[in-house]
Amino acid sequence: MPPQRVFALPRQQSLLLPAVINPFVQDTKLTTAAIVKCVLLGIFLVPVRAILLSLVLMVTWPVAVIITFKHPLKGAVEPMTGWRRFMCRRVMAALGRTYYFCMGFRVVVKGKQVGSSEAPILAVAPHSTFFDGIVCIVAGLPSTVSRVENLATPIFGRFVRCLQPVLVSRKDPDSRKNTIQEIDSRAKSGGKWPQVLIFPEGTCTNRSCLITFKQGAFIPGVPVQPVLMRYPNKLVSDCDYGTRFRGLLSFSSKEEKKTPALFASRVRETMAQALGVPVTDHTYEDCRLMISAGELTLPMEAGLVEFTKISRKLNLKWDNVKKELEGFATMASSCKGGRITIEEFARFLKLPVNPPLEELFALFDRNGDGTIDFREYVIGVTILCRPANTEDVLRMAFQLFDTDEDKRITREEFTSLLRSALGVSDLNMTKLFKEIDADGSGEFQAFATTHPEYAKLFTTYLELQRYQAIQEARPGDLELSSQTDSGEKQEDSVSDKKDD
Repeated sequence: MPPQRVFALPRQQSLLLPAVINPFVQDTKLTTAAIVKCVLLGIFLVPVRAILLSLVLMVTWPVAVIITFKHPLKGAVEPMTGWRRFMCRRVMAALGRTYYFCMGFRVVVKGKQVGSSEAPILAVAPHSTFFDGIVCIVAGLPSTVSRVENLATPIFGRFVRCLQPVLVSRKDPDSRKNTIQEIDSRAKSGGKWPQVLIFPEGTCTNRSCLITFKQGAFIPGVPVQPVLMRYPNKLVSDCDYGTRFRGLLSFSSKEEKKTPALFASRVRETMAQALGVPVTDHTYEDCRLMISAGELTLPMEAGLVEFTKISRKLNLKWDNVKKELEGFATMASSCKGGRITIEEFARFLKLPVNPPLEELFALFDRNGDGTIDFREYVIGVTILCRPANTEDVLRMAFQLFDTDEDKRITREEFTSLLRSALGVSDLNMTKLFKEIDADGSGEFQAFATTHPEYAKLFTTYLELQRYQAIQEARPGDLELSSQTDSGEKQEDSVSDKKDD
């Protein structure tokens, strides 16, 4: 059996696994004593808290009605002034604090909030729960970004009106553009509008890291005041009890004003350092992929790919990644944990385990654990297989199979070449041949286009044949070439082509 290439495969550090694999799941385990405590205290505290909250709401709702009476929410909207603004910042804020106090929240504020003329935007992170709305109360009821549907919510919809939110509508195709324009307009009003409070992560996490910040808060290029939220309850994170806010001030450079993504990244790094947590490139699209993975009977974690990084480096849209997930689900349907072994990989390709297949599998298996997860699959297909699936490669493969040059590939020609290439004498290729239906170049090309794994397998086979021929021609130079040419030329054919 001819020796195989054994050079190391270079891997981009930026495409390795993130520090936090799944920031969207909170695994809280309560001891028996904690459960008993919750039940006993709940029997007495829940009714008391419910009564107190109802009383606060009975006072707050009429105040909110008075503040928003005959004040428009759409069209030429002007910021609240005079008595309306005073009641928002003082009365409503005090009632909001009372409401959260009745629920058991004690708020500790560190740092000083600056005015809207100095920092028009407040960027709050990490976002982990509905109760994060408490930051709006502490910050003096700044404007927020809210869905139009929230205005119709009984009782609480009236409270949202007091914030004069920037409204987002899922039904309006121009909603995103209009939202960004409205944020930009308010941020550059010179202090006329109150500050705009934004959760730049765009979704909830378990606070173990900071995921990708959306760019909406950073497009105006104005100073941003980051607000850090902590819940130090031992059942939620670490030590004491309470909620803490800490304010820092972040100004954008000339370069960052032109590049909102750079500004967002720098602010996120600053906040992560202050929180003592890592950053990852997960985003809301990862949540959507998790849901899709569950619908495809895969473990939900299988859908996590750090979408921001993958989409940027590999130039993939969400629909492209979703389509790859469906293909991966077909391959991984019979395996547990959403990870594919080489045997399952070979079974999906309807081929036996052989040197070319082992090398292709090794290229996919980025962390060398002997399995391929969905993230490795997406990277492998995009970087390795699709670039190899060119028209020239397909033409060469067809000509190689078509031994009698009659523009048709028979099952005997197909099986004979694969037996020789894979070194298996009793290979049965009936199922694979029927799937290809290779009775003409059109069908052959159509199959190859939708199955790029075979193109890379074919080029890997050619590389191994070329490598074997060089070895047989110059056996004395094997040791030297493995230290030089292998690392420079042969690795280039299989290494990650995308720049960091």
